[in-house]
Amino acid sequence: MDKKKSSYFKLFRLTLIFVILVLVLIGTVMVSLCSAIYKKSKLNEVRSVGELYISCISEEYAKSGDGYLGQAQHLQEMFMGQYDVRIYIYNEAGSCILTGDSDAISKTAPLPVSMQESLDDDFLLGISSSSISHNKPYLVYGSKVYLKQSSMKYVPVFVLVYGSTDELNLFTLMVLVLYMFIAVLGMALCYFLLRRSFRKPILFEERLLKISEKYSKGDFTEKIPTDLPGNLKSISEQVNALAANVEKSEDTSKTFIANVSHELRTPITTIGGFVDGILDGTIPKNRQQEYLILVSKEIKRLRILISSMLNMTRFESGTLRPNFRETNLTDLVIQVVLMFEKKIEDKHLNVEELDSHRLTAVVDADLMQQVIYNLVENAVKFVNDGGTLSFRFDKEDDLCIIGIKNTGEGLKDAEIRQVFDRFYKTDSSRGKDTTGLGLGLSISRKIVHLHHGHIVVKSVEGEYTEFQIQIPVDPREKENKKDSEKKEKQSS
Repeated sequence: MDKKKSSYFKLFRLTLIFVILVLVLIGTVMVSLCSAIYKKSKLNEVRSVGELYISCISEEYAKSGDGYLGQAQHLQEMFMGQYDVRIYIYNEAGSCILTGDSDAISKTAPLPVSMQESLDDDFLLGISSSSISHNKPYLVYGSKVYLKQSSMKYVPVFVLVYGSTDELNLFTLMVLVLYMFIAVLGMALCYFLLRRSFRKPILFEERLLKISEKYSKGDFTEKIPTDLPGNLKSISEQVNALAANVEKSEDTSKTFIANVSHELRTPITTIGGFVDGILDGTIPKNRQQEYLILVSKEIKRLRILISSMLNMTRFESGTLRPNFRETNLTDLVIQVVLMFEKKIEDKHLNVEELDSHRLTAVVDADLMQQVIYNLVENAVKFVNDGGTLSFRFDKEDDLCIIGIKNTGEGLKDAEIRQVFDRFYKTDSSRGKDTTGLGLGLSISRKIVHLHHGHIVVKSVEGEYTEFQIQIPVDPREKENKKDSEKKEKQSS
């Protein structure tokens, strides 16, 4: 995978661009702020020089009258040498009367009317190039001053003091260079930190894509690393768990298909063999009735098997609806046990409590027959040779209880917790359950739940296993109660 196509690489690039923009913004603000502060400081210096110079020439005018210009020029030269400023004095008409260079007075442009009007209202403090230079800006302080003597009227003049902007420009440049140096270092640090932070996610995404391609081809051998930060670790663990489940499901499905083939082939082969024997005369007429009974039992077994598979589909789609009617549960159990008569005889089993009292309840007879068939089949399959099958038929309050118990190895605690899981088979360690689909107990529990009941397993390892079906005498009462509660909620 091209790393540049990675979503994390795009995020890394966007984050880096954002960092650069933030650094540029901060730099612009910082340099502008520092320049403004320094500029204000330099302007105040020019203003202080200007106010000091105005104070000096005001005193000189008070002493010498119109002859103050000579002393003003001397002060001007002194101030210009000491403070690195340029001082101009204009008369009331705006003509320059003092520049520090007598030859330059005639060449100095008059003070613009707009500036005169501005100085009439207030002093001037800022940066300007309109008065003495059109190429280079200067710090400027300007003020209109009224000179006077005690016996004379006021004489207005305009005093403008210009300071160089070289220091301001140099300061701004130094701040800019310093910030650029810091910004470059910060940018490099951010780049390496972001690169380090995004390196694992980018590699994770690349690895995830490669492994996902393998998963899509049915290869689940490789797992995604989980040594990742934050949610990526959880994502890796969940994807690995999902892959393991899919792999397990595929293996289970293969086993399921093999078991279905075996389970269907066995009764069909038996039925076919018996029918062919009757048709070709291999089975004598006096024994045909016996073999037809066996064929009938195999057909019933086949019907229950197919019904189990169909009902699982109907359970998952939510379309299975029980057909409740009053049923003799004791007779139903006896009918199912008779279907296993040959296997019971082959294993020399003792059957107890099957002739118990009559127990009736409102159930779906076909579905309940599946439940009993599955439980009896398991009991016969795992009972020890010469062991005992015992049955229980009880009624407690409004519950009917059917117990099916077999002696034998029993179930381990881990097996008890998993025994009702779909496709789970208890032969994983004992190797006894070589047939079956692993659906029987899962379907049985769903059917019992449809009857608003419970199926309970009790087992002591090395002694016995017992399954109990506990269902209401009439589950329709609970259904009607649920429907009424649902309608009340909807109406409220």
